[in-house]
Amino acid sequence: MKTPSKLALSALVAFSASATASWQDAGEGSQHCCQALADAGLGDRLILPDTADYEDRVDVHWSLAARLTPYCFVRPETAGEVAKVVNTLVEANKTSPCQFAIRSGGHTTWAGSANIEDGVTVDLGYMNSTTYNAENKTASVQPGARWKGVYSTLDALGIAAAGGRASTVGVAGLATGGGNSFYGAREGFVCDNVVRFEVVLASGEIVEADRDNNVDLWQSLKGGSNNFGIVTRLDLATLEGIDLWGGVVTYSNDTTKQQIQAMYNFGEEATNDRYASAITIWQYSTTTDTNMVINAYDYTKPVARAPIFDEFLAIPGNTSDSLRFTNMTDLTIELEQAEGFRDSFFTLTFKNDIRVMEKAIELHHQYLERLKAADIKGNWTLQDMFQPVPTFFAEHGEEKGGNVLGLGRFTDNLQLWQTYLAWEDAAQDDMFHSWGMEYIAELDEFAKSVGADNSWIYLDYAYKTQDPLASYGEENLQKLRDVSKKYDPEGVFQTMVPGGFKVSKAGKPEQTRGSKKMRKREL
Repeated sequence: MKTPSKLALSALVAFSASATASWQDAGEGSQHCCQALADAGLGDRLILPDTADYEDRVDVHWSLAARLTPYCFVRPETAGEVAKVVNTLVEANKTSPCQFAIRSGGHTTWAGSANIEDGVTVDLGYMNSTTYNAENKTASVQPGARWKGVYSTLDALGIAAAGGRASTVGVAGLATGGGNSFYGAREGFVCDNVVRFEVVLASGEIVEADRDNNVDLWQSLKGGSNNFGIVTRLDLATLEGIDLWGGVVTYSNDTTKQQIQAMYNFGEEATNDRYASAITIWQYSTTTDTNMVINAYDYTKPVARAPIFDEFLAIPGNTSDSLRFTNMTDLTIELEQAEGFRDSFFTLTFKNDIRVMEKAIELHHQYLERLKAADIKGNWTLQDMFQPVPTFFAEHGEEKGGNVLGLGRFTDNLQLWQTYLAWEDAAQDDMFHSWGMEYIAELDEFAKSVGADNSWIYLDYAYKTQDPLASYGEENLQKLRDVSKKYDPEGVFQTMVPGGFKVSKAGKPEQTRGSKKMRKREL
């Protein structure tokens, strides 16, 4: 597809009759799809190349590796405008292809998941408000909000919600992918705490999905991602009281054996104290040239050093300690990762098994040495993380109306594993991606060899070559297919929205994630 002429597009002024001529050198796709949006009365919502806001909107993506250059961004401000965008693009697609992407926060690491090259990106960034309803004790949050904004609004009211753990993550993407939380043991996944979704369907109809209306859609959005429509509002259950205890403690890598034992025991004992959350991270960064262990401890009521943390806190020789009484806004800012890198996530889940945990860290050190020996330009980071997923997480989901994650079929406590890589040089994208996939495959093979593997894949951490929707189990995958067919019979969100994990491709060995035709913008 021809790249639009930046000079021609910059001549666009309010899409008047004279401005239409400026599209003539822009290429068929941009002329057709973006012009259709202008003709529909959305001209003042479009952002074009070589305009003041265009580069800023490209740069919204947290990972440099995820940044692409669409023909135009459209930034609706209401559900009605989102419906108009969908209707317009679906109609225009009958004449010539009009593929589009949907972006809330832009925190996914791989290109094409929430953006598109040579297409239209529906940028929900203007839809970012949070409103508390005291009568029904819910927070109505728009999809383009970041969790920092949600928490700062609710903190001021003395109200909490189960949401993301990094401040700049977007609300809709996290929740529709499942969403882990400091409140996970107490309240379940983030998606389990969405009491209602407002959704624009492929038909342009605006519907609500909850316990009483469109129940199958409500359940499917809790883990089913962008396969059914565009979420324009999430009503979140809230909790009274914002005072928490938590923070980050760092240790020498010499404490690895003790850390693994403590995390294993925490995963087994979590049912005894459902206010607690712990994450254990092994991290090396060239900026410090230090391989360290970083633990994030959080307790969702104002109690310091609860007994469930005793084994962790008894590990001697920590090198820093930020544990304190605080709130969600402060905690999530502390856990935010640095911007300005090319990033990738890879993930696995396995039984809470010390043998696999030890193997994971053995591989961490092996791959660290390989990275050090490679000719890598600029700074880079390798980070590997354990998070417990006890069996009762699934119970929360069932109690709160059901989701499609499929965790209820497992009888073992699990560990959720993430490998995170960050680097600066675009020329080394393929190397880092291939090493990440190799690392995960080797760990998975070991888990299988000792009977401790698990098929579940957490969508919000998954790389594009992984298949999280199929990992939910055949029954849930079939439900997702049925719901997609029911609410989107023409497959708009399967074909016109190519990004993300598609239910139409899930469970198919030949599938690829993202369009191979997409051309990454070199940054």
